[in-house]
Amino acid sequence: MKLQKDFSEVLTRPVFEVLQKAVAESNDKSYVIGGFVRDHLLNRSQKKDIDVVALGSGINLAITVQKKLEGAKAVQIFKTYGTAMVHWKGIDIEFVGARKESYSKESRNPKVEPGTLEEDQNRRDFTINALAISLNPENYGSLIDPFNGLKDLEKGILRTPLNPDITYSDDPLRMLRAIRFATQLDFTIDKASFDAISRNANRIDIITKERIVDEINKILMTQKPSKGFVLLEKTGLLQRILPELIDLKGVEEIEGQRHKDNFYHTLEVVDNLCENSDDLWLRWAALLHDIGKAPTKKFKPPIGWTFHNHEFVGAKMTYKIFKRLKMPLNEKMKFVQKMVFMSSRPIIIAEEQVTDSAIRRLVFDAGPFIDDLITLCEADITTKNPERFERYHNNFKIVREKIILVEEKDHLRNFQPPISGEMIMKFFNLKPSKEIGLIKEAIKEAILEGEIPNEKEAAFEKMKEEGKKLGLIFHEKAI
Repeated sequence: MKLQKDFSEVLTRPVFEVLQKAVAESNDKSYVIGGFVRDHLLNRSQKKDIDVVALGSGINLAITVQKKLEGAKAVQIFKTYGTAMVHWKGIDIEFVGARKESYSKESRNPKVEPGTLEEDQNRRDFTINALAISLNPENYGSLIDPFNGLKDLEKGILRTPLNPDITYSDDPLRMLRAIRFATQLDFTIDKASFDAISRNANRIDIITKERIVDEINKILMTQKPSKGFVLLEKTGLLQRILPELIDLKGVEEIEGQRHKDNFYHTLEVVDNLCENSDDLWLRWAALLHDIGKAPTKKFKPPIGWTFHNHEFVGAKMTYKIFKRLKMPLNEKMKFVQKMVFMSSRPIIIAEEQVTDSAIRRLVFDAGPFIDDLITLCEADITTKNPERFERYHNNFKIVREKIILVEEKDHLRNFQPPISGEMIMKFFNLKPSKEIGLIKEAIKEAILEGEIPNEKEAAFEKMKEEGKKLGLIFHEKAI
């Protein structure tokens, strides 16, 4: 891998010129360290955050820098952690004093003491994140690389600065970070490091669910999340985080009939979806769309393997997973649930002759999320048979075209009944009763079946017709 080792353009930017002046005034040695340095070397789109480590008070340095940056927001100080943040023109600069850390078995929160640059680099998670650039007058712009992080960047390897067992046991979140970086950067985890993650997988249990989910989200938002989930599975971490996915692994054969490995199928669906959507919650839906298959799997001769009602079971499991992982139980969860519950509907329609009625019902049930649902279902086509693959995609093109035509005519995406319950009550002089629900349902069904257009006048006539069937009395001037 060819690295961009020239920092001259970066170091002449206004923010770095200010940092250089502030460091010279402070008399405390200071360095840019971590992600900013790594991503510049990799020619990745430049990070908007800069981490500065000072051999002294990071907070005092932050205050000095903020005064020199015209228009910078007030310094945010976090005394508990000895850090400070300066926000200027879309850039976040975080300052911290160099430190050394010691850990207890029960917590990833270390005891912190002031330290040297070397001790601060020792505590970093990976050699590629321990790279530092000097901000000091005597060697401004020099790269400090005590662990051969530059070589690891060139080879695309993730390695810990110190003993990986200690690194991962001390702060188990680093195990997920290793897999996330391997996925984001398409790097390989060093064998000693990989083995240490496997040995220490149970330590992930001391990490808060929120931090775990944050890393899973970052893996899901990569170009090819399957790489991360395969690593999570191989190291034993996935079993402790999302055992429902592990339950999908494997292929059974009875009487010569097999089913596909739904774990690897799921990862393929996620990767397919990522080519067409960067919606995090739709990616979660792809990840969970088949989780109901493990508990519903049955072999029924002569049919073979069945997964009856797996979408319904999967939707219920989605809620439990979100709750267990302390994920939002709001509209985001409901969206994922809906996608899981409806994940087979468009596929069934695409396999059959597409009727307007079936399309209307699909659009009505999916509502504003119909496009997301079709995108998910297209990603679910993982057949290796070229003829079947092309047929399914052609059928989905027809489904999409029909949706546009039906939507233009019937406006069902955000369906609101043309006749309200209040109008029915007033017209028939009714109090709240089951008859109102029956009439509303009859109107809805008539619209979905294409018997009447989704318009008030036609719905009004249908209301009168249904009221007559129920023996209700009405007067033409009631409305």
